[in-house]
Amino acid sequence: MSIKLSDYEKGDKFEGDFDKALKELQERMQRVQVAHIVHGKRSAIVFEGWDAAGKGGIIKRMTSRLDPRYYEVWPVGAPTAEEKERHFLWRFWTKLPAAQDIAVFDRSWYGRVLVERVEGFCTERDWKRGYDEINEFEAQQIDAGMNIVKLFVHVTQEEQDRQLAQRIDDPWKRWKTGLEDYRNRNRRDDYLTAMHDMFDHTDTRWAPWLVIDGNDRKAGRIAALTAIVDRLESLVPMEMPDPDPAVIELARQAYGYEPADKKAGKD
Repeated sequence: MSIKLSDYEKGDKFEGDFDKALKELQERMQRVQVAHIVHGKRSAIVFEGWDAAGKGGIIKRMTSRLDPRYYEVWPVGAPTAEEKERHFLWRFWTKLPAAQDIAVFDRSWYGRVLVERVEGFCTERDWKRGYDEINEFEAQQIDAGMNIVKLFVHVTQEEQDRQLAQRIDDPWKRWKTGLEDYRNRNRRDDYLTAMHDMFDHTDTRWAPWLVIDGNDRKAGRIAALTAIVDRLESLVPMEMPDPDPAVIELARQAYGYEPADKKAGKD
């Protein structure tokens, strides 16, 4: 079925203990990261969505308990002069995760069929060809052993305006907004057309889109983290190996180590 962003505008409030739910999801995300490290897996988590939709807040909470040695957040802006001289996917090849790592893309290669299309930064031929190029690129990465999770965070115009106003009012958030936000806002209908075309062409079996209703911040954060953790737990082996017998023997010799279950039996 086609994805329609109008289906993600309810803005239902989060019901329950937000802090408890968040903590549980962060703990699950920690275990997902350990599974990547232990099993040598690699994943890319892609975030797209409206300006001020809450992508940064989701990423902050998703990564807050992760080991920084094994993940990287890539905030994607306009390409440099060097990057413009190459194929649009070139700059993303250099940011793909190695074994054991998770790469988080705050915006991504989908700029070709969104902002570059709408703002005329590439030709119509370029962005129309971009759908197949993106699908093939993602299929190549998955065939090579990388997992891909793609999230789109949606908000209504009213919610976006409310968040943009808060950024202006708060001197510590003012840096997060600028002229570009309002240029994009004024072309919302064009972006909606581009977004729906993007879903129609790139919501694939191997890399499906997960749309998040971000109109309530707490509910959106829990929904996004749940979607990410559920997806990665289904893609990465979550079983942990038994301890290395050689390490067990060294620990026994060094400080008289005994397995916890044996200790419990003596108590």
